[in-house]
Amino acid sequence: MAHLVFYEKPGCAGNARQKALLRAAGHTLDVRDLLSWPWSADALLAFIAPLPVSEWFNRAAPRIKSGEIVPETLDADTALALLLAEPLLIRRPLMQCDARRMVGFDAAQVHAWVGLGAQPPAPDTPLEGCAATAAHGAYQHADQRTDQRTTRCTPST
Repeated sequence: MAHLVFYEKPGCAGNARQKALLRAAGHTLDVRDLLSWPWSADALLAFIAPLPVSEWFNRAAPRIKSGEIVPETLDADTALALLLAEPLLIRRPLMQCDARRMVGFDAAQVHAWVGLGAQPPAPDTPLEGCAATAAHGAYQHADQRTDQRTTRCTPST
């Protein structure tokens, strides 16, 4: 089984369901508070840079739901500045296993990445964020120095 770093919003029901699925599959988690983590631009970009800017954002964040922030209209520098200033805007969870990272929680993609046991949730089960919005699935990518997209995370011992 794998050991993952899991950045969450404390108290988020969606993140609680996600952690329960991962633990039930035998994975161990190093859970971190996404909102209070001392993010640097480089550390956050390691997760989000491969994605389109609009997919960096938590669609359930109040400023996005209200239309105050429209991710599709932002350039990368402006978007990054907003995310660093207001981590509630960051799409979650952020997960890391060794050099591989994932943004969001799409059960099928998580299962392909680290495995969710013999009975993974149905592909259409909404599991991302507190709002459990299925419209924006998870995105995974290999560390920029390697391309290991087709291999699983290194299991923990």
